[in-house]
Amino acid sequence: MSMEVEINFSLNGIATQAHVPPTMTTLAMLREKFDLTGGKLACGEGECGACTVLIDDRTINACLMFAVDCDGREMQTIEGLASASGLAVMQQAFVDHGAIQCGYCMPGMIMQAKYLVEQNSGQQALTRDDIARGLEGNVCRCSGYTKVVDAVAAVVLEENQTGERAS
Repeated sequence: MSMEVEINFSLNGIATQAHVPPTMTTLAMLREKFDLTGGKLACGEGECGACTVLIDDRTINACLMFAVDCDGREMQTIEGLASASGLAVMQQAFVDHGAIQCGYCMPGMIMQAKYLVEQNSGQQALTRDDIARGLEGNVCRCSGYTKVVDAVAAVVLEENQTGERAS
């Protein structure tokens, strides 16, 4: 019988409790305990970004973080972006700009793009090169990245025009 640890954290804005083995990754916990399958296990080494989530408003590779380290933290996954009224602005931008191909890496890519835009909110507008550099840790084999950068640039442009956080 394996030992499990009780952890308490916020998951997509909801106070959450889980019992997890000490060696379980955050990604495995999300997929196995909560059926949140947006983040994917691709490389398992923190190199591809397919498992990117936000922990305390910072992106992390969920395949590298132990679930027990989520205790007392706030986590947001791709599933937590949309609301009852529809997709989040960043999600919709990816759809509108045809940035989603097979979709395997896109949840992580969208989470990284959201973080990038939020971190630069109110500062000098992100250029296309800034966006490309900000997404370097997220690998996509089929998008070619141009449409991904287009989608993020559209969100940045909207934010600059309205002055409101649009991610």
